[in-house]
Amino acid sequence: MVTEFGIILLFLIIGALFVGISIFAAALIRPHNPTPEKLTTYESGEEPIGSPWVQFNIRFYIIALAFLIFEVELVFLFPWAVVFKTLGWYAFIAMVVFVLILILGLAYDWAKGYLEWDKPKPYIPRLKDLIITREDLKKQN
Repeated sequence: MVTEFGIILLFLIIGALFVGISIFAAALIRPHNPTPEKLTTYESGEEPIGSPWVQFNIRFYIIALAFLIFEVELVFLFPWAVVFKTLGWYAFIAMVVFVLILILGLAYDWAKGYLEWDKPKPYIPRLKDLIITREDLKKQN
């Protein structure tokens, strides 16, 4: 007799076998024609310039984490809003505390300046920068 957990384990094993067999069958069937263009880092037709190990600004990750936190908030807030009338005051107060904690986190990020970007000064070309003189041509050669 298989229990409920046994059925779940059997389901997971069959699912893993299905995925493994599918990947193996795809490896046998698909064509394998590597060309120099396909073996480059990008297939866009452009040659990559520089090292792929570029350090990104940490603010990208902080913004992504803040976005993720607020997406998780929506995952909790939507089901709560659907059954709001049947939950009562305790659930309402719990959700208000939850949202206040998230607003506090947003205010902290904002106060620390994590949501602001370093904006470079815009380059405004002047006419004298666009005129090419003989001296400029001699410097290039």
